[in-house]
Amino acid sequence: MKARLIAVGEGAPPWVAEGFAEYRKRLSHWLPLELVEIQPGVRGKGRDTQRAMFEEGQRVLASVPKGAHIVLLDGEGKAHRSEHLAQRLEHWRSQGQDLAFLIGGPEGHAPEVRATAHESWSLGPTTLPHMLVRLIVAEQLYRAAAILANHPYHRA
Repeated sequence: MKARLIAVGEGAPPWVAEGFAEYRKRLSHWLPLELVEIQPGVRGKGRDTQRAMFEEGQRVLASVPKGAHIVLLDGEGKAHRSEHLAQRLEHWRSQGQDLAFLIGGPEGHAPEVRATAHESWSLGPTTLPHMLVRLIVAEQLYRAAAILANHPYHRA
């Protein structure tokens, strides 16, 4: 099983890119994680925000591996304690499908993207910078995999 983090936005700050790379490396033997950056839709004065979201959504959907289990990162999704996320990871493994975690653009996910998701995951009630979400998702997946492996990283 492999995971793909598909994120609208390009060019993470170095500290985010370095942190993501570190957790991706740690996670690699339990759950290979690939980052796919999606070019944001054009926004600004006189631009149609809905069109920008639609274009982003089309690029996101084109990046989802065929047959993957799609998990939307969304403030309205289900929040998981680390132990519960580990249980979800074990469930996803038992399904034998690749995983696709989707991070939307500034206005969130296009309706077409929402319609394809199998589930939604919330990182909590606060609004987080989308670049930071990449790092948090990688760390939380590593923590969940470490719990399943009885690795001492997670100490409740």
